[in-house]
Amino acid sequence: MNALRQPQPRSRRAARAFGRAGRGSAGFTLVEVLVALAVVAITLGAGLKAAGTITDSAERLAGVTAAHWCADNALTDLRLTRQFPGGDSDFDCRQLGREFRGRLQSLPTPNPNFRRVEAIVRDDQDRVLATITTVIGRY
Repeated sequence: MNALRQPQPRSRRAARAFGRAGRGSAGFTLVEVLVALAVVAITLGAGLKAAGTITDSAERLAGVTAAHWCADNALTDLRLTRQFPGGDSDFDCRQLGREFRGRLQSLPTPNPNFRRVEAIVRDDQDRVLATITTVIGRY
């Protein structure tokens, strides 16, 4: 039964440390637990806010990219039809499952054989997402 005996400290200083460690090390105090919970809550809150910001940025990037595709498609269509743009026209576009409205604005240049054409694409809340400008010559 020698194995069940508790070890005895060898000096008075060790006895005091041993006695304190034996009595007070059973667990954490309520204050320590609450501080730890507050730190964890603040950290998780900051992490959730950062994740939300990343999600919003990714969604905005997808919308702007799709709007650029719409504007580029409208200008390419204008070039392929070999029409010399004379006025403004509206177009609709569907990309990535979203609807976009666009407008082709034709503006004169100093050389009458060329026109400056701007493709402006807006979302359903009428915010401009993309503007692409090109110059088209008379064929």
